[in-house]
Amino acid sequence: MTNGSTFPPRRRFGGTLVVVLAALLAACAAGWLIWRSASGHGGDKPPKALPAATPASPDGRPGTDGAHGKDGAHGKDGTPGDGGPDRTDGGNAGTGGDRDGKGDQAGPGGRTGTRLQGKVVLLDPGHNPHNRDHPREIARQVDVGNAHKECDTTGTSTNDGYAEASFTLDVARRARTLLQAEGAKVVFTQDGDRPYGPCVDERARAGNEAKADAAVSVHADGAGDGNRGFHVILPARVTAGAADTSAIVGPSRELGERLAGRFVAATGSAPANYLGGGTGLVVRSDLGGLNLSGIPKVFLECGNMRDPKDAAQLTDPQWREKAARGIAEGITGFLTR
Repeated sequence: MTNGSTFPPRRRFGGTLVVVLAALLAACAAGWLIWRSASGHGGDKPPKALPAATPASPDGRPGTDGAHGKDGAHGKDGTPGDGGPDRTDGGNAGTGGDRDGKGDQAGPGGRTGTRLQGKVVLLDPGHNPHNRDHPREIARQVDVGNAHKECDTTGTSTNDGYAEASFTLDVARRARTLLQAEGAKVVFTQDGDRPYGPCVDERARAGNEAKADAAVSVHADGAGDGNRGFHVILPARVTAGAADTSAIVGPSRELGERLAGRFVAATGSAPANYLGGGTGLVVRSDLGGLNLSGIPKVFLECGNMRDPKDAAQLTDPQWREKAARGIAEGITGFLTR
């Protein structure tokens, strides 16, 4: 055209439409991927928010190894006495662990829950900080079914003087807070509010009278330097006098296995290297607190106060919080199995 006028160029709608459709498809694909990730659909992998299952533990049988002690108590010099756990005359048991991995996080981050609503837990802080002021009273003999033992003892201590009785109260109080956060009613045998004791037979009776669903007696050992690690003491089958553990041997073993497994996970501690054959489980027939119990019950020796490396952990408040969490999670796993 030569008249000075031009026609507008022809619009190409086809190319523009392709670009728009491609952008729309990309946005849809991105949205689908985001939804898939958030909803936990990831093929064979579980959602990241779920805790990993705890490895299974084989059932063990009592053995014959271990050191010797009386009613599991420790004197001021770390030597065994009568009234709380110290050594084993029983055997080793199967390895500990939470066998099904269900619900073993007790009150994390202070969150309240209801998993233990209606459950009663007996916590028995070993010994008493005031026992040393009442030597005559705690030396009184009491009937534990198959023998007579001292009412209680002072317990052991670290080489720097940190008393086992102070340790057990601190850890038990921390565990109580965690268990209460899950709805449990927690009963103590003593809370530093008694002049001495209670005696070992009374400690067992407290759990029976409370109709507790589980009981744990918290202790720390007084073995020699180089003996490290924790162990859980399980009741042997005792039928003598007022003692009859026939009904609690099985459930107590399960409680002990779960407690051992969760204690390892929470603290990173290894089972004792000086008894129990590396299982962390020991069976005893001489502890009044177990012999006279009518409910599932175990003793936990959290470590060895006479070994410098273990003592460094036992005197560390942060480690004691981990120990308390291991106890609370073990009990929770047992009661929600």
